[in-house]
Amino acid sequence: MVMNIGNTDNKQLDFLISAMSQGAFISTADTLKWIEKQRKEVYSKSYRIPISELNGWKFGDDRIRHDSGKFFSIDGIRVATNYGLKPEWDQPIINQPEIGLLGFLTKKIDGVLHFLVQAKIEPGNINVVQLSPTIQATRSNYLRIHGGKKPSYLEYFTGEKNVTVLLDQLQSEQGARFLRKRNRNVIVEIGENEQIEIQDNYIWLSLGQIKELLRYPNVINMDSRSVISCIKYGDYPQKEFQSLLSTQNNLHTLDDIIHWMSSLKCRYELLVTSIGISNMNHWVFDGDTLHHEDNKFFEVIGVRSEISNREVPCWDQPMIHSLQEGIMGFLVKKINGVYHFLVQAKLEAGNFDIIEMAPTVQCLTGNYRVGKNEYVVPYLDTILNAPKENIWYSCYQSEEGGRFFQEQNLNVIVEVKEDFSIEVEENYCWMTLSQILLFATYNNYLNSAARSLISAITFREARL
Repeated sequence: MVMNIGNTDNKQLDFLISAMSQGAFISTADTLKWIEKQRKEVYSKSYRIPISELNGWKFGDDRIRHDSGKFFSIDGIRVATNYGLKPEWDQPIINQPEIGLLGFLTKKIDGVLHFLVQAKIEPGNINVVQLSPTIQATRSNYLRIHGGKKPSYLEYFTGEKNVTVLLDQLQSEQGARFLRKRNRNVIVEIGENEQIEIQDNYIWLSLGQIKELLRYPNVINMDSRSVISCIKYGDYPQKEFQSLLSTQNNLHTLDDIIHWMSSLKCRYELLVTSIGISNMNHWVFDGDTLHHEDNKFFEVIGVRSEISNREVPCWDQPMIHSLQEGIMGFLVKKINGVYHFLVQAKLEAGNFDIIEMAPTVQCLTGNYRVGKNEYVVPYLDTILNAPKENIWYSCYQSEEGGRFFQEQNLNVIVEVKEDFSIEVEENYCWMTLSQILLFATYNNYLNSAARSLISAITFREARL
């Protein structure tokens, strides 16, 4: 197709072409069959055990930690804030100060950028195998603290191999469960004529195929969604793209949005104090699990995993197991001929910088069913009661399977029409996709839930 290119560089155009491509090797249906083949060929078994029976972990310093002092620990925290209706609470949280590495190796094949995707088994995956980035590893893993093998293709992300860096950003993890945790999100490209050996559990897919597979529940893992959500596609004056990819006709300027975020960061306070697990109010550690006394929110459990193709084939670890449903959704409205997303400024206990940009609705640990809410969630009814024809996207997607045990949340994007007011509450702001992607360029602005939803947006139709 011929494109009239506006304010766009070649890298962004390559990403857009890939996002509109069906790929050079395999269809979506055959990719799903390939995933199932991987599931059958690789032995895997993950099951719950008492925390007190975890090999290599101990309850020391009033927290759950690995014998090596590496990887991560489960700590207790006390939170005090003037945000929302609950000024203080205690909770367990994952403390993983290392910056993990999430990276895609890419290559142009027949002129289209393809991504080397890994069929990865994590202990918490609902459907066992999910498609992850080429490399997905904590610093402890790729430094081989566990004594296992080096992650495949690591040399393309450490400077050992000559590559072109297309994207390199620090992005936050889930702020309600991780304490100030960030990962390095990277996309690198090798030459079109460079040959590399492709291992059996890896496959080349176009960005369009990855986005198409996001229409299926729990196929593309959270780390893949995080990386591709950071991609910028440029500015295109064509009518079919303008409604989503235009950098003009914004309701708010960039300075307006920065002022909005800065003023809220100064208004809200977030004081997080480390406390021992045994000192947390309303939480019980009985040696089997660490759970809330009312059996709500989430629990910390022990898990034993056997996965034959991992760097270490058998290990134990604590994991987070959600006890309640979750939903995350964006409201979208066409304003001045351009689609705008209703973005929420949301505070979570583990946020690096007090608040982050979140979806319009994000209920990750609360039960959002009518009559059972502990708090009011603005705009929730609009998403739950949306007419079918207004729903752009609706699909269950998993949280990261290395730390969360079989957790999925409903991801929804809903369009509202002209009668929906552009006047919104002070913690909300209308932003175009181009503006959101600009803020994704910088650290600690766009939270993981927002990135999960942004990753699902496609460009084969005028609106999606």
